Amino acid sequence: MLVAHTDPLAQPGPAGRSSRSAHRRLAVQVLLAVAVVAVVYLGLLPKLVDVGEVWATLRAMTWLELVTLLGAAVWNLASYLLPQLLALPGLTPRQAVLESHTSTAVGNLLPAGQAVGLGVTYRFYSSYGFPPSQIALSLLIQGVWNNFVKLGMPIVALGLLVLTGQAAGELAPVAVIGVVAFGVALAGFAVSLSSERRAGWIGAALAAAASLPRRLAGRQGRPSWAEEAVRFRAGVIALLRRRWHWFTLATLVSHLSLFLVLLLALRHVGVAESRVSWIEALAAFAFVRLLSAFPITPGGLGVVELGLAAVLVVAGGDKAKVVAAVLVFRVLTFLLPMPVGALTYWLWRRAEGRRRAPTARPSG
Repeated sequence: MLVAHTDPLAQPGPAGRSSRSAHRRLAVQVLLAVAVVAVVYLGLLPKLVDVGEVWATLRAMTWLELVTLLGAAVWNLASYLLPQLLALPGLTPRQAVLESHTSTAVGNLLPAGQAVGLGVTYRFYSSYGFPPSQIALSLLIQGVWNNFVKLGMPIVALGLLVLTGQAAGELAPVAVIGVVAFGVALAGFAVSLSSERRAGWIGAALAAAASLPRRLAGRQGRPSWAEEAVRFRAGVIALLRRRWHWFTLATLVSHLSLFLVLLLALRHVGVAESRVSWIEALAAFAFVRLLSAFPITPGGLGVVELGLAAVLVVAGGDKAKVVAAVLVFRVLTFLLPMPVGALTYWLWRRAEGRRRAPTARPSG
């Protein structure tokens, strides 16, 4: 008896079409990322600066400067663990190391890598024995606080530029707009937690949205998320009531540790405070970080380099030194996490294999 082939990619049904559509989107994202990186590295940066001057600047760095940069980069990787340990009580430092560096490497490698990185995080946390509700709570709080800091840092930097006279007063309205946007985001988060009734309404609305494809396909049934949303709200409030200040501090430390690597790279290649102040560097860092939130390329590759170089040169930095500093910064914060992540993934897989391996029974 012949059995029909059931590969969804070979079938004209909804599953096959959905899979092919996903593959096409991935192919478009990869091609777009390759095009952007090629344009930046092969077209724009060589026109901005002489590559020979950049290489000469890099070779002029001392061993002490290289060691301090590497130390800052290692601390930056370690700082990623702080928010996780606070947002997920019971997570051990070793578990956080394995998850954090693996998901960071995945996020830097793949188009829309942040979304894939969330999946990696969920898989790791699940393997550690955490229930789905606790994992979702941790990811929500980390994501919200991370975005609050991303929104807040450009506002702070712009305000410092205006107050210290390093930017024209016409930028003050931009700062006000930023403050309003930040306030709206904060108010929206607070309103979503303000009452059980509102949390239940949000859960029911999300359930209705999630069930829409089923209803369009003529299927019945809707997930019951209203009660889950109420319990979820209680968990968020309980965790934030105990740890919101420590979590805010940990998230700030993590972001500022990344900025420290950029600032040290600028100073070590010879971009003095008189040419590009730390406030101007912070402003460039903050605005480009906000721009990189749009997943055009994996880890913002090409976009971050071009954005940082352009803003820092406009601020007064020497072109060759600025590009050299940006490349050093990206090597230490974009490329370095990849081999580290490969190692942590291997360690996790080995530990998982040992945990799942059946215990041999003694004979006799």
